[in-house]
Amino acid sequence: MHFSIPETESRSGDSGGSAYVAYNIHVNGVLHCRVRYSQLLGLHEQLRKEYGANVLPAFPPKKLFSLTPAEVEQRREQLEKYMQAVRQDPLLGSSETFNSFLRRAQQETQQVPTEEVSLEVLLSNGQKVLVNVLTSDQTEDVLEAVAAKLDLPDDLIGYFSLFLVREKEDGAFSFVRKLQEFELPYVSVTSLRSQEYKIVLRKSYWDSAYDDDVMENRVGLNLLYAQTVADIERGWILVTKEQHRQLKSLQEKVSKKEFLRLAQTLRHYGYLRFDACVADFPEKDCPVVVSAGNSELSLQLRLPGQQLREGSFRVTRMRCWRVTSSVPLPSGGTSSPGRGRGEVRLELAFEYLMSKDRLQWVTITSPQAIMMSICLQSMVDELMVKKSGGSIRKMLRRRVGGTLRRSDSQQAVKSPPLLESPDASRESMVKLSSKLSAVSLRGIGTPGTDASASDVHGNFAFEGIGDEDL
Repeated sequence: MHFSIPETESRSGDSGGSAYVAYNIHVNGVLHCRVRYSQLLGLHEQLRKEYGANVLPAFPPKKLFSLTPAEVEQRREQLEKYMQAVRQDPLLGSSETFNSFLRRAQQETQQVPTEEVSLEVLLSNGQKVLVNVLTSDQTEDVLEAVAAKLDLPDDLIGYFSLFLVREKEDGAFSFVRKLQEFELPYVSVTSLRSQEYKIVLRKSYWDSAYDDDVMENRVGLNLLYAQTVADIERGWILVTKEQHRQLKSLQEKVSKKEFLRLAQTLRHYGYLRFDACVADFPEKDCPVVVSAGNSELSLQLRLPGQQLREGSFRVTRMRCWRVTSSVPLPSGGTSSPGRGRGEVRLELAFEYLMSKDRLQWVTITSPQAIMMSICLQSMVDELMVKKSGGSIRKMLRRRVGGTLRRSDSQQAVKSPPLLESPDASRESMVKLSSKLSAVSLRGIGTPGTDASASDVHGNFAFEGIGDEDL
């Protein structure tokens, strides 16, 4: 996830006392919570007691005297790096201590009291499911409530996830992010204060072979069927006229399993499709539509004459990738930290093994770059679990003694080393974490500054899986 602390605020004390500095923690560019330095220090101390000082990243030290504006800005940058590092660490980032801290902070910041509410969750076909939850219920609590309402068995819950989406005028969903364990779904969706934002239930795996597990259950079958029909109607799954005729016939016969078996053979079955954006492949500023699925990113572009062309980039040939965000300073002058900047520009860039001895960077500029990156990482995670002989059933975080812990099989998955670059003169890449991350990049000077400028920093994530055909 994309953690950042893009700005600070000077706030009055609770009872009119002295002012204090508050740090706004954003997730994917949206305010998640507002915390004080002392609260983050308390989190650090708790993590240190549980995991030891040698596991934790450096925390900004206390100061005896009031901070100058420059020192406040320096501390903000240090805290941002600290939060990114903790989140990226497989042990710390999945700890209940870290996640519960963020959940409490989110609820307090948004000033949402704990009470029972009705929460609307959509299925892929737009059908509404109303569940009674607490405003303080975390993502897994809500997912379990939806599963219970639908009568989906416990052992199939891990095949589905909740996604935060923006519903467009035509009814299609623009995916914002997969809801995480550190957030409260009710608070996340209501704090956006727009009816456009919804929560959607959708399958959360990529390999269609796992459909067999889900299809054995009546509710699971219905969920897959509804999602597939909706994806076909939206044009996400590519269908010829003859295939469409066959599907229509199976639909009329209510042959859901046969319908899904045919759909599994279609291009882009089970893919997530993103809004139209821009890429630098095959040429600069090329309008494309990106889809993620089947261990690849697919880029579709419309050539002159309306001819459709598609390029596919396999996850297993991505040496590394990064998400960068840049916020240009307003034209005509400077700005104070975190104030008055323009719209955030997000880019996903990956270094791709085009041939046995040629690596090339491909960059996609899209507001959904972080969501694309999350898809890449989850595809890699699934491939690695499969390679290790594990089961995606065990990828679900389960409750143990009231807390959430990763299964042993998931923790055991190790990442192979980076591919050696064929170019000996190339600067070596440092794998910062096995978790995808993205840093918030601060003023890059003037609007339109290239996001690849030297002052841009990116966190790289790469789970190398060797291509046997190379």
